[in-house]
Amino acid sequence: MDAEKQAVLDYFVTKKGKSKLYFNDLMNAVPGMKPREFKKIVNAMIQEGTLVYWSSGSTTLYMLKNDENLAAEEASMSDEGKE
Repeated sequence: MDAEKQAVLDYFVTKKGKSKLYFNDLMNAVPGMKPREFKKIVNAMIQEGTLVYWSSGSTTLYMLKNDENLAAEEASMSDEGKE
């Protein structure tokens, strides 16, 4: 299971322009794995604190917990329209 977790982390590194990924996109990190098995790995990573959910209200995405780019993006979004 550790190899699959490392593959997920490496997959985030290859997707430099994206900080949040859909489950189906994230499944490309471990080709050939069944969705139910992969979901168990992702849930374990969330419980460990490596990944977190991000939700827009209608869509759930996954992201790395310590993503500085996302923190800056969210900070700028919260400051919009406060003038």
